[in-house]
Amino acid sequence: MSYDVSTLIGRTQAAYAVARDPFGYAVKPLFLFAGMAYMRLMMVTGMAFDRLFFPVARTEVKKPIVIIGNHRTGSTFLQRFLHDEGFGSGMKLYQLIYPSLTMQVFIRPLLPILERFSPTKHHDKKVHESGLQIVETDDASMTFRFFDGFFLYGFILSFLAGEDLIRRFTPEGRDTSSRDWAWMRELWKRNLITSGHSRVIAKLFSVTPQTPAFLKEFPDAKVLYLARDPLNVIPSTMSLLESVLSTALGYDKLPQEVKERHQKRVYSAVVELMRRFHTDWTSGAIPHDRVLIVRFDRLMTDFEPMMDEICKFCELEMTDAQRQAIAKRGAKQRAYKSGHGYDLSKYGLTEEQVRRDCAFFYDTFMPDLAA
Repeated sequence: MSYDVSTLIGRTQAAYAVARDPFGYAVKPLFLFAGMAYMRLMMVTGMAFDRLFFPVARTEVKKPIVIIGNHRTGSTFLQRFLHDEGFGSGMKLYQLIYPSLTMQVFIRPLLPILERFSPTKHHDKKVHESGLQIVETDDASMTFRFFDGFFLYGFILSFLAGEDLIRRFTPEGRDTSSRDWAWMRELWKRNLITSGHSRVIAKLFSVTPQTPAFLKEFPDAKVLYLARDPLNVIPSTMSLLESVLSTALGYDKLPQEVKERHQKRVYSAVVELMRRFHTDWTSGAIPHDRVLIVRFDRLMTDFEPMMDEICKFCELEMTDAQRQAIAKRGAKQRAYKSGHGYDLSKYGLTEEQVRRDCAFFYDTFMPDLAA
């Protein structure tokens, strides 16, 4: 069966088909869809009231700091560090799910209760610590508001039998930029009102394949592209998906052919995300003075100079306290030893294949790792 994922109804039908087969849930998803529909209704209603009680119309988003790239590249660490040290403000997960400032007045006292039902309970906190009161990727709000985007594809629709729908989640297959940019502005205005900061610190994987269009819409944005060795990014991404899906939906019990189809599609999508940014970067579609390449290995071993570059690029002035925090974190980064190891063969991959498929990325963004 073919699904028109350009519509909310079509995406919902496709997601239900996956929940029913292969995961075997026929009734539970209906309650989830009903709950999400109610949340969206309350969200839209609450945001309308925001304009009566808060200075939304008068708030301007200036020089947003936007972190992009692939998953598992250190983007969460960087966003949370910048937020925690007062360089700007990210958004906590409950603010992304319930972006209405009016709603948040009533939601905040209930957060300990709501935490029990949060989707973050399925995350392994050793791999990715999350929670309703922790700063998260702005893509989460896109998923809840529109039931759309790369999260929907990676976690759900990539399992769909038959046609691979990945193209319908690319700018060429379906351009949702005008919808997305408008929503980001609404989110970021509320972030500034709540936090009292003058700068937004956002993390948006979905901006990566449409960076040129984003830079046109937000000409004063400061964009940081996180680059990490694909030999780490790819298995780490797939392992995270597997862990969450096993806890939430029973992924580990699926037939092997279903897992392999999902793994191949996710692998192709991860490589394609790298390729699209690379193409835009090397073709000149992305002005090199508008985006700073931030290498993960430098965040680990060369943190202080890397932060100097980030602050200069983003037009951020460091206080003495912030500089001390950076020095302290830099020492911790250099002493850190990861306890995670990933087996590429578990996902039907080899090191040679990854290096071959991602040679373009190594050559341009990580030349010393290309050998």
